[in-house]
Amino acid sequence: MASLVLLSTPVLLLNCGKVPGAKNMPGVPVGAACPADVADASAIMNASFGLEGELEGKVKAALAAGANLQKIAAGLEMEVATACTNLAKDLGVPEDQLAPAEEGPGKKAEAACGAANKAIGELRAKAGGKVQIETRPPECSASMNAMADCAAKCDATVKPGEAKVECEGGKLSGQCSGKCEGECTVEGGAKCEGTCSASCSGQCKGEISGTCEGTCNGKCDGKDSKGKCAGVCEGTCTGKVNATCNGECKGDCSASCTMQAKGECSGTCTGECSVEFQEPRCTGTVKPPEMSAECKAHCDAEVSANLECRPAQVFVQAQGAADVQAGQTLKAALEKNLPALLKVSMGMQSSLEGVSGNVKTALEGVRASLQSGGTAAAQVAGCFAASLDAQAKAAVSIDVSIKASASASASATAG
Repeated sequence: MASLVLLSTPVLLLNCGKVPGAKNMPGVPVGAACPADVADASAIMNASFGLEGELEGKVKAALAAGANLQKIAAGLEMEVATACTNLAKDLGVPEDQLAPAEEGPGKKAEAACGAANKAIGELRAKAGGKVQIETRPPECSASMNAMADCAAKCDATVKPGEAKVECEGGKLSGQCSGKCEGECTVEGGAKCEGTCSASCSGQCKGEISGTCEGTCNGKCDGKDSKGKCAGVCEGTCTGKVNATCNGECKGDCSASCTMQAKGECSGTCTGECSVEFQEPRCTGTVKPPEMSAECKAHCDAEVSANLECRPAQVFVQAQGAADVQAGQTLKAALEKNLPALLKVSMGMQSSLEGVSGNVKTALEGVRASLQSGGTAAAQVAGCFAASLDAQAKAAVSIDVSIKASASASASATAG
């Protein structure tokens, strides 16, 4: 287990009065300080509910957790629906034939991925032959600084100026000004001696997805007038790979390049750093400092809503296709669109597990506490009805979107 002591911002005194334009939820007596928008975590954290001490903070944190969950659900559904819609279109489905989504949480993602699943099956049958797919999984990480900052703002018991945040069950990464031991990932334009996630100019040794412009040490399925390879190379390409080098790239990589660290790392170091990481991230579970369950639910959801993911890589070979054009269309569509679906089904799912349940527990627990807290507390308790309803819908949307993404990914990689 890796741990860091991170600097955090001072605790804020949240007593800014009612949210401008705030309105009462149905059934709440006039004068109760309900947030105008149960999906706006920032407004909720800066509202004043007229309660005292610890209870005021718990109300804010629980409602903000519900708002953060809604943000996750909306972003996830849009991401999956867009990826499946683009996949279906690239497989030849006309836009006017894409089934409109039913009303309901996650239904846009479900409908789009249903259309993509059908299109994959039809094109596979048309292409015939054997479709072989190799994937390199995505890697998603969460900001440890964001967790420290959230904890300090939410819970007054967290010491101003420091918060112990730990990374459990994953790897640490970040900027390393000292010696890096592990992997170093640099962005496009840098010299690469490792795995390139896109086009490689120089030498690619391994499986090549796309065409080779240059010398192919192996089998090339097309040459130019000068006898140089201008097609797909099975072997080592010295020149330029126009799609993805699934192997070792030595030269210029047009996107991110991951290689074994050799001391200094000018990009992102994953593994160990001889000095403290700057802007550290964790691929496992970011464990916050000791704080209330409500603040933990809020901060977990806030950090999970802002995951950063290194894209998956997908390599497709359509062998022995009866319809060569159909095989090439399938290959191109999957290599282009499948990484976005794998990001959700392989990269984000584990991070989102448990977030919905924690948010629900926080909301229900605070609402129960308010019932025995006097008139002001009873009035504020009414604000939780809308938030709990939104939380329930968000939880369903997240579950449906993840399942839709997983279903489309499984259809693509079946066999």
